[in-house]
Amino acid sequence: MTPQPRRGWQFPIARFLLRLTRRFANNWLERHRHPVNFALHCIGIPLVLWSLWSAYEGHWQWGLVQFSVGYLLQFVGHFIEGNDVGELVPLKRLLGLPTVSVARR
Repeated sequence: MTPQPRRGWQFPIARFLLRLTRRFANNWLERHRHPVNFALHCIGIPLVLWSLWSAYEGHWQWGLVQFSVGYLLQFVGHFIEGNDVGELVPLKRLLGLPTVSVARR
């Protein structure tokens, strides 16, 4: 009879990943409460991801336009929400500048 592999290690990892995913999703939803910001992100994020595919296919000019427009939509959304863009928060903290992670309601 061959020994069966131990599978007990999978469950703690799965629980950890589930907790991490929930924490990320809750944080993201908290930072995107304004309906316009949420809608602009629902357009901008897929556009940025699609730009990577366009660049991969050799249409790097079109990919650059898509990437720029996608990020611009997200920046506009955060301006409307009144909080900082997630990519700029670590830079602002490094420079000692004040940050607004979650806008007041």
